[in-house]
Amino acid sequence: MKGYQVKRNIATFFIYLNLIIVAAVVIYPILWVVGSALNEGAGISRSSIIPENISLENFKRLFADFNYGRWYLNTLYVAILTMTFSLLLHTMTAFVFARFSFRGRKAGLLTVMVLQMFPSFMSLTALYMIALNFGMLNNLHMLVIIYVAGGIPANIWLVRGYMLNIPRSLDEAAAIDGVTKFQLFYKVILPLSMPIMFFIALTSFMGPWMDYMLPRYLINQSDMRTLAIGLFDLITGTNADFAAFCAGAVLVAIPITILYMIFQRFLLEGLMAGANKGE
Repeated sequence: MKGYQVKRNIATFFIYLNLIIVAAVVIYPILWVVGSALNEGAGISRSSIIPENISLENFKRLFADFNYGRWYLNTLYVAILTMTFSLLLHTMTAFVFARFSFRGRKAGLLTVMVLQMFPSFMSLTALYMIALNFGMLNNLHMLVIIYVAGGIPANIWLVRGYMLNIPRSLDEAAAIDGVTKFQLFYKVILPLSMPIMFFIALTSFMGPWMDYMLPRYLINQSDMRTLAIGLFDLITGTNADFAAFCAGAVLVAIPITILYMIFQRFLLEGLMAGANKGE
C-alpha cells in the first residue's frame, strides 16, 4: 500500500511538472509581447518581459503612423458578416440533414465529410482565379463568401450531430399542433440548439481575425487590408516596427480572450456536440 502511494505521488509530481513546463512555454511569449508593447522604443533590441519605462507610446503610434484602425474595421466587418451568414446557412442545412429523410441525403452527407479531408490551401489558386474572373479581388465580400463556404463541411456535421440528440417526439408533437417545418426549426429546434449555435457563432467570428494566407492572396490595396496582413507587414516591411506590431497583437488578443472566457462553456459543449454522427 505504501509503495502504491509513493508511485502515485511520483506520478502526480511529473504531471504537475509537465503542466508547469507547458504553461511556461505558452505564457512566456505572451508576456514578452505584452512587455514589448508597453516598452518605449521601436526596436526589437529593447523588447523585454518587464518594460523599463511603461508607456502607451506604441499604441498611439499604431493609430497615428499606420492604418491600424482601418485594418481593424475591415476585419470586424468580415467577421460579423461571416458569423451571420454561417449561422443562417449552416444551421438550416444541418436541420434538413438531421430531421428529414430524402433521396440523396446519405450521398450529400458523405460528400460533406469528404470535403473536410482536403487542406484549404489546395484551393487558393482556384479561388484567386474565381475572384479575378468575377472582378472581386480586393473585395471584402469575397472573403466572407469563402469563409462561409469553407465552414460548411465541419459546421454541418457538428450542428447535425447536436440536433440528432433532440428527441423526435418534439417533431411529432409540433406536427399535431399544425406547426410548419420552418416553425419547427425556429420555435422548437433552434432554442434547444443554442449551445452549438454559440459555438458556430464564435468560431465563425474568430476565424477571419488572424487568417493571413487567404487575404494575402486576394487583397492588394492598402485600405482593404485585414489585421493579419497589416500586422505581418509591420515586421517584414522596409520600415518594420516590432513594438507597434506587439501593440497591435495585444489589441487583437484582448477581445478574443474576453469572448472565449465568457463563452467557454458553450465552446466545450460545441466541441463535444459532433460526437453523435449516427443515422
